[in-house]
Amino acid sequence: MQKIVPHLWFDKQAKEAAEFYVSAFGGDSKITGINTLHDTPSGDVDTVTFDLLGYSFLAISAGPHFTINPSVSFFVNFDPSRNNKAQQNLDDLWEKLTDGGNVLMPIQEYPFSKRYGWIQDRFGLSWQLILTDPEGEPRPNIVPSLLFTGDVCGKAEEATDFYLSVFNDTQRGLVARYPAGMEPDKEGTIMYTDVKLEGEWFVAMDSAQEHAFQFNEAISLMVYCNSQEEIDYYWNKLSAIPEAEQCGWLKDKYGISWQVAPRLLGEMIRTGTREQIDRVTQTFLPMKKLIISELENSYLQK
Repeated sequence: MQKIVPHLWFDKQAKEAAEFYVSAFGGDSKITGINTLHDTPSGDVDTVTFDLLGYSFLAISAGPHFTINPSVSFFVNFDPSRNNKAQQNLDDLWEKLTDGGNVLMPIQEYPFSKRYGWIQDRFGLSWQLILTDPEGEPRPNIVPSLLFTGDVCGKAEEATDFYLSVFNDTQRGLVARYPAGMEPDKEGTIMYTDVKLEGEWFVAMDSAQEHAFQFNEAISLMVYCNSQEEIDYYWNKLSAIPEAEQCGWLKDKYGISWQVAPRLLGEMIRTGTREQIDRVTQTFLPMKKLIISELENSYLQK
């Protein structure tokens, strides 16, 4: 079961977006749950869990407070060694994602891939579709990618070293550095690296180009925990900006947003009665770090 799950913040379109992605990706993609939380600061909000090609996401419709941008995108790997229709499948998905979207890098051959394109879809979410090297080390179908820009440009290696020290079941994979002559990118900074955290792969890249975006709360990484001890551990390791702490949310020293939450909370929301869900919601909203015992007491209250 996936331990780190990307959380997508939409204004009102979480269900619409999830339905679109499930239809576009096809295969075993599916919506796995839809729930409504009442009386939040954003009013009544819908939460949607869904899987794309075996990879889990969580989305929420919670108002126009944050806007998704390309600082976090998702690689979609098409491996010709595993699927003889890989390029056709890539092109089919590209056509669906570009409908109403914005092309960031056109689909074509690049030095690093025979077929690659970067698209921001109609909902603002960014995807990097790539035909992988059939002789390369295999990677999952979907891999989140973190683009370090602005004040944190040049910090991709430091950040991934930090994450490798925090999480379990870790590994550094590929490392490609910028050579001389690629200004404004500084020689030796990270053109591309990937790391495994909790058995899941993540990509990180530096970019000194002019970008009108940086990390924000619109895409966060939810860390599901099985105990209060585990919540305390990740909270203490990751949280670096006290004013960003709210109802399980935090920001690390690189500006990336995380949510540290008990897996039990998701089960309560999925299986509880309306009254139980409402009580639990009102219990966790004022919290900073989530406290399992208080959530359980609220859920079981009669």
